[in-house]
Amino acid sequence: MTPVVAAITLTLSFPWSPSAPSTSRRQTHMEVRSGRKRAPWYRQLYAWVLVAIALGIAVGHFWPLVGSGLEPLGTTFVNAIKMLIPPVIFLTVVSGIAGVADLRGVGRVGLKALVYFEVVTTVALVLGLVAVNVFRPGAGVHARPEQIQVTGKAAGYIQEGENQSWWHFLTDLVPSSIVGAFAEGNVLQVLFFAVLFGIAVKALGPAGAPITAGVNHLSAAIFKVLSYVMYAAPVGAFGAMAYTIGTYGISTLTSLGKLIALFYGTSVFFVVVVLGGIAMANRVNLFRLLRYLRDELLIVLGTSSSESVLPQLMRKLENLGAPRQIVGLTVPTGYSFNLDGTSIYLTLAAGFVAQATDTDLSLGQQLGLLAVMLLTSKGAAGVTGSGFIVLAATLSTVGTVPVAGIMLIFGIDKFMSECRALTNVCGNSLASLVVARWEGVLDQDRVQRVLNGEDPVPEPEPEPVAVEPEPRPTVDAKS
Repeated sequence: MTPVVAAITLTLSFPWSPSAPSTSRRQTHMEVRSGRKRAPWYRQLYAWVLVAIALGIAVGHFWPLVGSGLEPLGTTFVNAIKMLIPPVIFLTVVSGIAGVADLRGVGRVGLKALVYFEVVTTVALVLGLVAVNVFRPGAGVHARPEQIQVTGKAAGYIQEGENQSWWHFLTDLVPSSIVGAFAEGNVLQVLFFAVLFGIAVKALGPAGAPITAGVNHLSAAIFKVLSYVMYAAPVGAFGAMAYTIGTYGISTLTSLGKLIALFYGTSVFFVVVVLGGIAMANRVNLFRLLRYLRDELLIVLGTSSSESVLPQLMRKLENLGAPRQIVGLTVPTGYSFNLDGTSIYLTLAAGFVAQATDTDLSLGQQLGLLAVMLLTSKGAAGVTGSGFIVLAATLSTVGTVPVAGIMLIFGIDKFMSECRALTNVCGNSLASLVVARWEGVLDQDRVQRVLNGEDPVPEPEPEPVAVEPEPRPTVDAKS
């Protein structure tokens, strides 16, 4: 038995419920009347993920060689989740579109979502630019670009970034083949095909009902598989965190601590002030929303990948009161177009590299850099290393800041990717609720009940559409 299989087998023996919603400390009137009791803390997924992260940090710090060798635990779990992402997106989007009364609503939802994404990510980019100019974390480094050696993974990231153009997210939108989109796990391409397929099924009318029923059955099966995979979340978080600390070391955090602290502080400010203000305007308590999503946020913290929670995040937002067609369109699209944490990172990191290499940027040059990032930040995958690739692509496109300078922050990029992913998940979770409220289809009462800790039973999977058999023509015996 391999270590991965043994660890997952051990994990499955623990008595938690990975799909159980978050709980509060006190029972409500509804719970008392219904007779339901909350599961104890030791059966909650978030508690075991916290323990796993702490153990991973300890193993990586005290036994770095062991920690570095545990990378397969983290990558195996993330790969298991990524395996489910294409079918989850496809089935959710097709089911949602097939269930709408008017197809024009789908286009309206998509347009509202894109407008919201562009506005919020622009605010994130500007915030990062302001922070790096005010606190100037790169001042005094005096690095010489010609003496910086580009080696290892960083060289591959830089080369990949230099080969990307600002319009690549448009050219990559249409897959060369349907199978290829699913095999490569390209979120945008799967979403593009799912929208077309869903519209086609809806246009078939009654003839498309059996397809819709089959999609609903498959969706229930896929989410059941997801619940099994989520049992291994603590194992994945433990392995990923042990590998990060064992490979890069906690001492790496102190070498560029000012930049890391500024990035985390700016991201926290963005989540609390910007997203908090948007949530308040839409009658959503942001802190209760984050508590409701704590399982997913802790998994992202442990794995440094927002994709590791995409299917479960969609399921929880549906349970919260956002319709399936809204969630199915906004969340997968947001994973490419609403990367708030990546946006903050891009302007902050680019400004740091410019300051560290003594590259003076005028206000016009900084605004030009921001304008390019409005395009290059779109279409980035929510996986580790994507922010670094986009940064290299941006600096290569602009040409005012030496690309080799990003080697100065490569050592801490792993630690910054955790904050990027966390901020991205926070932004995309709120976006679905905002768009649903704009459409007037958000179940506001259900949102309040769930966020207040009343812990309602999750919505059941939609029932398959019953298809009446066509009557067979009768034959007159006399004829």
